[in-house]
Formats: sequence, structure tokens, C-alpha cells
Amino acid sequence: MFLGSMVGTGAYMRFWESGWIEVTRRSLPIAPDLEPIRILHLSDLHASRVVSLGYLERAFEIGLEHKPDLICLTGDFITWKYNRFEDYADTLRSLSDAAPTFACLGNHDGGTWAGRSLGYSSSEQVRSLLDQSGVQLLHNRMKKIRIGNRTIEMTGLGDIWNNECEPDKVLNEAIGEGATRIVLSHNPDSKERLMEFRWDLMLSGHTHGGQLYLPGIGAPFAPVRDKRYVRGLHKIQDRWLNITKGVGNLHGVRLNCRPEISILEV
Repeated sequence: MFLGSMVGTGAYMRFWESGWIEVTRRSLPIAPDLEPIRILHLSDLHASRVVSLGYLERAFEIGLEHKPDLICLTGDFITWKYNRFEDYADTLRSLSDAAPTFACLGNHDGGTWAGRSLGYSSSEQVRSLLDQSGVQLLHNRMKKIRIGNRTIEMTGLGDIWNNECEPDKVLNEAIGEGATRIVLSHNPDSKERLMEFRWDLMLSGHTHGGQLYLPGIGAPFAPVRDKRYVRGLHKIQDRWLNITKGVGNLHGVRLNCRPEISILEV
């Protein structure tokens, strides 16, 4: 009986919940006097042997059904090393063809941590992937854009595990009058480095929502120091942090933690 239960749970984690996409919708009262914008926030795509491009294409189609004004991708495009970059670029292009699409890099996308962890020691491959797909990478860089009557200061930071998070290079500038500053930073633990700067909304992933969420315990395996911030929308002082559970996964399993497509009305 016990063995059968374990086998059934394993099959559910691998073949059902890991592909059972959840759409969450949240509203944020940032600049309520201005016309709202709709953001599609995706993270942790983790293209790999266990996360197919066909699955990612389906997830993108679901997200695009909500007609976003802006698309934000917060890192971990691949797991370890990957070799289908040309096909992957075609898949990602469905996003950039639909709306302005911006990204930051995650710990799996190349760098010092990735190089020690079966991945690429350089982010060159993922940078080229994003360039080919029309996704604008913001790596410790800001770009101002206009959507309707809103000025958005899009800011992307490098990953802290790869020792590339440098907010002082990009967040020292005062926010423009009437502008909304959105920060893309893969790991929510990086918020500690950002608190001295002005911003309105930070978008993160990295945690996979814990990937395995245990009743009464929570997400003990979430790869962050601050276990208060593993998933969902949080208000921190006068600003907001959204942590999506991610679209892909590691090792092909999820439990009580469905993959997430996050829609934010800002």
C-alpha cells in the first residue's frame, strides 16, 4: 500500500502537476490616477530535457491570451547546458512579437555559479538567444519606455549567485516625474541590496514557489535565505515585490506548487 502510494504521488508530481499551469491575476495600486498597464510576468522557463519547447509554447499562448501591454521575463531560461537555441529563439519570439519584452538573467543562464554547477561559465549563449528572439536583455541597465500615458523605467539586474547584481550602477538616478520604475531581478533575496534605492515594483522568480510545498511546513527547499518571500505579491514599505512560481522546473516534478503565469494590472 505504501509503495503504491509513493509511486502514485511520484507519477502525479512528474506527469500531472508539473504541467498543470495556473494563471494568477493581481492588481497593484501604483499610480492609480494613470491608465493601468497589464504585465505578463514569466520566470524560470528552464528549457531542458524535462521542460520541452512545446510545453513552453503552450504556456506562452496561455499568457498571451490576456493581451499584455508589457512582458517581463526574470531569468533561468535554461537548465545547466542546452543545445536547441535556434528553435528556442523561434519559441520566444512569439512573446516579443506580441508586446515589448524585457528580461534579466538567472543563475542557470551562465556565470561563475553556473560554471561550477554543470552550466555555462559565460552567459554568451543565453544573451545570443535573447537577441535572436527580440527579447531586450537589461543587465544592470535601465531603459525608459512609453505605454499609453505611462512612462515606465525598466531596470534589469544581474544575478546575485553569479555575483553580477550591481544596483548602484543603475538605480542611483532619481525616478522621473510621474514615471513607474520596474526592476527585474531573478532572485528575491536581492531585495536587501535594493532597499536604499527608489523603485516601485520588483519582479522575481528563482524559488519555483518552493517547487515542493509541504502542508504545515511550507517550502523548506526554496533556494533563498529569506523564506518569507517564496511566492506571491508582497508589499515592502512603500513598494511591491512579485515572486512568480515559474513556468518550468528542475528534475521534472512539482508538488502543491503548480507552474504559474502571472498577470499584473499596474
